[in-house]
Amino acid sequence: MALLEMKNIRKTFDQLLVLKDISVSVEEGEILSVIGPSGSGKSTLLRCATMLETIDFGEISYEGEKVAWAENGKAVYAPAPVLKKTSACFGLVFQNFNLFPHMTVMQNITDAPIRVQKRNRDEVLQDAEELLKKMGLSDKADAYPYQLSGGQCQRVAIARALALNPKILFFDEPTSALDPELTGEVLKVIRSLADLHIAMVIVTHEMAFAKDISDRVIFMADGVIVEEGTPEEIFASGNERTRSFLGRYGHIM
Repeated sequence: MALLEMKNIRKTFDQLLVLKDISVSVEEGEILSVIGPSGSGKSTLLRCATMLETIDFGEISYEGEKVAWAENGKAVYAPAPVLKKTSACFGLVFQNFNLFPHMTVMQNITDAPIRVQKRNRDEVLQDAEELLKKMGLSDKADAYPYQLSGGQCQRVAIARALALNPKILFFDEPTSALDPELTGEVLKVIRSLADLHIAMVIVTHEMAFAKDISDRVIFMADGVIVEEGTPEEIFASGNERTRSFLGRYGHIM
């Protein structure tokens, strides 16, 4: 059984069809990269998967439990308790960190596990200390976001998502707001998460990274999945649309 199953997803913004009949599944522990030109629907797909956007049509299931499905030609969502339970399955790391500016690093990481998940405070604090260590930020627990670099903020955002013990972690272009030096630092951290065996879905423009880390790659363009396969298959693709896109990253081919 797939951890996440999205079938025949359609999403429209102001008459513009952004996702056209998209189907995606993610297995436990799988690392899936989603690549494609800007405007192809990659981030929208992620936002639909994490219920930040509602779909117009299709079906979404987590661990076999339906959270959205089509009835009479449009999407219906499961009751709030089901959605709440399901949202505990995943974590989301945004492009722009979305940290709470008035909270310290430690508070940013521990707030949701304590307040939302109602977990034991001491246990959560202990886990958070371990996560900060893993992120190379042990000395930043009492710092505020404005005192950190962009790369450090993104590492805090990753620690915050991991603190919820998700089964699947979504990354929406996690390095797009960073300069090249900081990009390498964040990609290194994401690579280090592979040993946690958490499923990851990564929307990225970092082709070498996608090729290196992924079990599977999806190439999207114009709201559809043009093709999907192993990194070897996609980066050696004979598909004209895929080759044209990857041609901009000539050194990766």
